[in-house]
Amino acid sequence: MARPTKWRKVGFIPNIQYFIPYDTDPASLQENILRIEELEALRLKDLEGMEQESCAKQMEVSRQTFQRILNVAREKVADSLINGKAIRIEGGNYTRNICPAQCLDCGKQWHESYENFEQIIDGDFNCPECNSKRIICARQEKKKFCRRNCWRHGRLPD
Repeated sequence: MARPTKWRKVGFIPNIQYFIPYDTDPASLQENILRIEELEALRLKDLEGMEQESCAKQMEVSRQTFQRILNVAREKVADSLINGKAIRIEGGNYTRNICPAQCLDCGKQWHESYENFEQIIDGDFNCPECNSKRIICARQEKKKFCRRNCWRHGRLPD
């Protein structure tokens, strides 16, 4: 059984998600799909000029995983520029934040995507171990929240 893909933390989701070459026949247009985490890797490394180790740490992935994501992103952008293909930005395995969660019944702790905490608050999410609905944020520090997007602040995704 393959290991599940780890969430990639991103700090930017673009408003414009489609780029098309200027002089292209729409009937014959091909496109590359650039995932959100691939765009984030390009942004951090090429636009912000950060070191690879810092980029990987910010996205909460290993340096090798970051390099793999960056290589795929650069290949898609280069293919689009050289061969006149459109770029669609969508999908991927990303999150705005990763929060620690804990089950009050069995004590299991795990990390959960910020986006999934809306389901936890609504009671539509179960503990992966005992199936309980009694799940809380496991952040221990009283003054520290899960960064700026913590569900405990009442800021849920749109």
